[in-house]
Amino acid sequence: MNTFDRSATTHAQGRPGRAMPNIGLVGTSFKHEHLAAILEEDLYDGFFEVHAENYMGAGGAPHRVLSAVRERYPVSLHGVCMSIGGPDRLDAGHLARFRELVARYEPAFVSEHLAWSSHGGVFFNDLLPLPYTESTLNKVCDHIDQMQEAIGRPMLLENPSTYVAFASSTMSETEFIRAAAQRAGCGLLLDVNNVFVSAVNHGHSAQAYLADFPLDYVGEIHLAGHSEQRDDDHAPLLIDSHDRAVADAVWTLYRDVIACAGPVPTLIEWDSQLPAWPELRAQAHTARRILAAHAAERPRGSAAARTERACHEA
Repeated sequence: MNTFDRSATTHAQGRPGRAMPNIGLVGTSFKHEHLAAILEEDLYDGFFEVHAENYMGAGGAPHRVLSAVRERYPVSLHGVCMSIGGPDRLDAGHLARFRELVARYEPAFVSEHLAWSSHGGVFFNDLLPLPYTESTLNKVCDHIDQMQEAIGRPMLLENPSTYVAFASSTMSETEFIRAAAQRAGCGLLLDVNNVFVSAVNHGHSAQAYLADFPLDYVGEIHLAGHSEQRDDDHAPLLIDSHDRAVADAVWTLYRDVIACAGPVPTLIEWDSQLPAWPELRAQAHTARRILAAHAAERPRGSAAARTERACHEA
């Protein structure tokens, strides 16, 4: 069984000849529309994330473009169709293609969602929620083992954004995620926007959720924008849309997380209604300033120690 170690990913390379330590990396989603701008300038200590399923063909333009980015920066492979939480065994063909991508690009991070998206050989264009039960946990851990065995390294499991909850759940989401990481030896991808979206949709506290989240297992953080709607009862309904800037409330939660977890590699997700590259880059620079402010404060000894104690006591 693979065991997650945050230090195990610190070997990724950036520009030829320059080591890129992952602690403190800040990146963005990679979109082909931004390629020219990305190659013309340096995103300092940057990395770029792609959805693995967009690169599962054997060759062609997608791979030429991604190879050009990979020559300069670490990349993150983010899966959206593995169906880690599904009832069936993982699709062998899909898993093989994913394994080939990992071998081809040697990504800094490999991640998948705590969700299901296929059943009986049919794939759905969505990330669907799970009941948090012992039976589901066993299945999720089996699938994580299967994936990690195939790719030969630990993966990161991402917390979901949810819009419904199962009455059959016997444990909280954070309890479930902690147990999955401990049993399967994987790391975690903490999506702070997902935490906020789910908290608003279900009427609970995002701060309380994060206080119970196993931050020691977090190897990467996601930040993204969300849209605001109203449900049939006119209650607030947030959608994890990835189509706008990170909200102020999410930035506040992110600062709290970094104060407790330290400078975890952070990625800005933006998948539709794309802005010009300078706007997306500016979001990454905001995350970098937060990481830098944390790094500047930590050497103060007693202040840093008080922060650590407050995190553990929260």
